[in-house]
Amino acid sequence: MPSSPPVPDPASTPDPAAAPVTGSAVEPAAGPRDPEPTAIERARRLTDAVTRLRRALRSSIRTDYPWESLPMAQVELLQTLAAAPLRVGELAARQRLAPNTVSGLVGKLLEAGFVDRQADPGDRRTARIALTPAGRRQLDDWQRAHERRIATALDTLSPADRDAVMLALPALEHLARALADPTAD
Repeated sequence: MPSSPPVPDPASTPDPAAAPVTGSAVEPAAGPRDPEPTAIERARRLTDAVTRLRRALRSSIRTDYPWESLPMAQVELLQTLAAAPLRVGELAARQRLAPNTVSGLVGKLLEAGFVDRQADPGDRRTARIALTPAGRRQLDDWQRAHERRIATALDTLSPADRDAVMLALPALEHLARALADPTAD
């Protein structure tokens, strides 16, 4: 009885049609037991892009606007306080920072005159941290500088890329909310 040639095992034979092609690079296809690599890879790419965007924006702002020297942690506290005065513990919870870290940041903002302490009407033993007019001006200046820098950068993109960035904003806002509150639906 003549022997027939060996039949290759389909699991060990690469199938070029199974690997998605993006640009000129071929990405490996997810195996039947491992569906997560594409989700992890998407998360990695998004994390890398967000990190590069933050770094580039911070660097370009400091280059283009040397007066902008407020650390991001302080800016984030000012942004939070723009809505309403809060106690240090409330600020810490909203920023997901340790209360002693927030106390240190508040101390720097107090020294700069960007915030002040106000009596808490609900509990006279505690104080609320509030934005001062100087803090509001600093925050507004910071916001305008960033808006100008981003507008300039957006203008360098092709119309298709600019539209893609703008179309992604609602989904990015949903993602930010999901990250801020993982229990929200």
